[in-house]
Amino acid sequence: MDGEQEHLSGYQARDWEYVDYEMYQDEETGLWFRGPRPVLEGGNYFTCVGAAQTFGCFCPEPYPELLSRQIGLPVLNLGYGGAGPSFFLKYPKLIDRMNRGRFVVLQVMSGRSESNGAFDSGGLEYLIRRDTGERVSSDDAYADLLSQHALPESMPPKMRKAIRMFHGPPPVKALVEETLDNWVESYEALLDAIKKPVVLAWISTRSPRLHKSARMVWWWRRYDSVQAMFGAFPQLIGQRQVSQIASRCASYVECVSERGFPQLLVSRFTGDPTPVDCSKDRPDFQYISPYNSYYPSPEMQEDLAAQLAPVCQQMMKEDA
Repeated sequence: MDGEQEHLSGYQARDWEYVDYEMYQDEETGLWFRGPRPVLEGGNYFTCVGAAQTFGCFCPEPYPELLSRQIGLPVLNLGYGGAGPSFFLKYPKLIDRMNRGRFVVLQVMSGRSESNGAFDSGGLEYLIRRDTGERVSSDDAYADLLSQHALPESMPPKMRKAIRMFHGPPPVKALVEETLDNWVESYEALLDAIKKPVVLAWISTRSPRLHKSARMVWWWRRYDSVQAMFGAFPQLIGQRQVSQIASRCASYVECVSERGFPQLLVSRFTGDPTPVDCSKDRPDFQYISPYNSYYPSPEMQEDLAAQLAPVCQQMMKEDA
């Protein structure tokens, strides 16, 4: 299968001022991954699998690299922007590589990268409407869905918002539940395919028991806006889904951190604060920001690596 590059190729173009990702193309799949290209001898390495958080956007050293140094074992970083679990199921050669290593660190990825009856994700966040074939971002796709089931305009705005905070439109709620069921099934299929021990890794500014936006924290699913419905990364995913897949893994590490977040973006050439133009990643991202207010900061990457290290060291002892 040809590699889909709309995310990763855009990351380097967008982020060149801050980080050189040393991108390389994998010969077997055509996909582009963060470098430097690893030198893997025999099976003496481990694999990190995930999305942009594992890739390490805006971070000179993502957690796979930090962890590799801490435990003294080479790493294969298969972080791919916008990926969900079903993305990796499309590439058996990547799974073969996971199975040749000693163990796998598997990130809890977003729920919005999963397909359902309305949208085909291809395992990525950029969706295709099944009825029209139009390609659209997940934010726009679900925002349109919410608007199709809006409450009557005759209702006072504050009342409409309050109702949607607690009671979602039944068709939207059903589609979200279908999406989450598919997400769990994709993780189960991926875990069945991975024959080596798996450490499931959660990294977020929120606990899986809570939902969160830039200004609020809550414990139920809201439907008053697409941002509220998704919540902070990993979008849509809560404790129930995490528990379902964590029970099938050798270990589970939960890193909830806001250290260094949001991250002021500084040019590696001048040392000066330099805003990022997000349209260099994708044309539908038309905004400029002085901060990374989405991806884990370098300090958050350090926190996850520190939590993973003792777990992985114990697995290495048991595998020796």
